[in-house]
Amino acid sequence: MEKIRYSVSDFIAVTNQTLEYAYPSVEIEGEVASFKVNQGKFIFFDIKDAGGSIGCFMTVWQLRVPIEDGMKVIITATPKLTQWGKFSLTVKSVRPSGEGALKKSFELLKAKLDKEGLFLEARKRSLPAIPQHVAVISSTQSAGYADFIKILNDRWGGLRVDVAHVQVQGASAPDQIIRALNYFNERDELPEVIIVIRGGGSADDLSAFNDEQLVRAIAGSRVPTLVGVGHEIDESLADLAADVRAATPSNAAQILVPDKHEIIRATRYQVQSLLPRVESAIDQQSILVRTTLSDLLVKAEQKIDQRVEQLSAIRSVLTQLDPHTVLARGYALIRGAQKVGAMIEIETIKAIIKAEVKDVHTK
Repeated sequence: MEKIRYSVSDFIAVTNQTLEYAYPSVEIEGEVASFKVNQGKFIFFDIKDAGGSIGCFMTVWQLRVPIEDGMKVIITATPKLTQWGKFSLTVKSVRPSGEGALKKSFELLKAKLDKEGLFLEARKRSLPAIPQHVAVISSTQSAGYADFIKILNDRWGGLRVDVAHVQVQGASAPDQIIRALNYFNERDELPEVIIVIRGGGSADDLSAFNDEQLVRAIAGSRVPTLVGVGHEIDESLADLAADVRAATPSNAAQILVPDKHEIIRATRYQVQSLLPRVESAIDQQSILVRTTLSDLLVKAEQKIDQRVEQLSAIRSVLTQLDPHTVLARGYALIRGAQKVGAMIEIETIKAIIKAEVKDVHTK
């Protein structure tokens, strides 16, 4: 068999091509050892089991959940031969494996984000009492989504509901949910609430909602968020970062809108309880109106009597000034020039007399 001679760099390149063809992506489960971060950018650790150990490399931004030595994890990676002839794994993603590792990772990230203030009640916003336009991020094929929509329509109905269908478990779920959050936050017409829901599952199923970048995206949303993940006993970091936490998807619908049947019953009760008060108020107003009208009538009659008395007095004065009245008392009216020789007319109550002036002298 003819031997092929390579340079060192060519052999490394050929080996990497072979590895890339044979193992483009592998999942390996093992225990973390010798974990360290260099320059705040690069992460190095070993993944090992009882029979062996492999060196791993990744960048800080690729690590979505905290890990530490002794933690059992599953990595997705590409095998590679370095320029220095060392075999290693270039890691694309890491996720804790097993209940103990999941819990440890959860506690580490919770402590980190809590220290930053992401879970503070002071930064949380309230939801509108009765929203008209909401956005839902969930798997539309899940039972949790179906329960949410059914309860939402039964309780209120008539809302505009925009839906982003995403995976809610697995390695790709966090990025899909983040993209949906960004989409709804960047729209010209913003929804009033963004709801993220997922039904129950194992700790591993729900681990997507403990992804650091997803938790930060929920905390940084422009739109108030309502998160309902898992069952009542389940707790995720997405729950803690949300403005409002729901125990389940069904509970999220109950929090989001009131029950129209309860509102109708309460309104009827309030109306019935107010009727006696309204009737009493109307009766009181009727009495007040009748009393006021009676007082006004009395005052009007008094004014009329005063006017009648005034008219009577005026009539008496005018009667006394009437020339006929004066003539009836024996007086006479004289018309004509007051000079000697002038003809004058003398009017009495019974006659008109023509006479000539014979004499005029000053009185």
